[in-house]
Amino acid sequence: MRKNIKLTALAATATALTLGLTACGSSSDPSSAKADGGKADESKPLVIAASPSPHADILNFVKDKLAAKEGLKLEVKEFTDYVLPNTATEQGQVDGNYFQHKPYLDDFNKKNGTHVVPVANVHLEPLGLYSKKAKALTDIKPGQTIAVPNDTTNEGRALQLLAANNLITLKEGVGTAAKLSDITDKKGLEFKELEAATVPRALNDVDAAVINGNYALEANLAPAKDAIALEKAEGNPYANFLAVKDGNQNDPRIQKLAKLLNSDDVKKFIEEKYQGSVVPAFGTPAS
Repeated sequence: MRKNIKLTALAATATALTLGLTACGSSSDPSSAKADGGKADESKPLVIAASPSPHADILNFVKDKLAAKEGLKLEVKEFTDYVLPNTATEQGQVDGNYFQHKPYLDDFNKKNGTHVVPVANVHLEPLGLYSKKAKALTDIKPGQTIAVPNDTTNEGRALQLLAANNLITLKEGVGTAAKLSDITDKKGLEFKELEAATVPRALNDVDAAVINGNYALEANLAPAKDAIALEKAEGNPYANFLAVKDGNQNDPRIQKLAKLLNSDDVKKFIEEKYQGSVVPAFGTPAS
């Protein structure tokens, strides 16, 4: 994680968002799940916002192969940024979203006054370091430039990956909130901060780049094969989950979707399709 996107960009897209999602239902639409305790109309489609890959791919597998058996009508709306899925969920323009991890959501809610909450963990996308010039970590040399995501949570996550692979040294105790100013030894490296979605496109212009798993997949990179450094899955706090506006967790349609997303069928689909580039994260708490 599916980003420190300026809110001015959000304002510029607000009208288009409203027009584009009117058919999905809104907080004033009786067919939508109600955060104030109203009952959702189970006959209405459940509309979920998602990043294209792997999130929408997984949801479309559920939609095409599993949903009908549970009496669930599922619609998937794809977004290519990490702001609009949460604002659309908050405003009731979609019923929920699936694109993010908990550190990102916590930071987003704090900064934007939103009330989006996790429902069920689904998968983990290991963050990776990629390069078109270096074939191994030892090829990264002083004077070279590494691109990193510029949002609070994923930049810290990227810097921790670089530190874990001895490319930089960070201040003690900064954790995943690490910033460039927390680097105590850059080891001669330069850094370029970019919106996460644009980092893959910078690979030709930098010596290496730390790329979120979903954006790596969209750029036809295979994290398990192409990354010269990859996050470890064990004990990783960055599971991606199904999320809703607080109060809508018990919408029966959301509960059906959560059950299906944590099913053996979805586990098998993830393992076979992504070959370790995306891994199931079932059974770990989503809150």
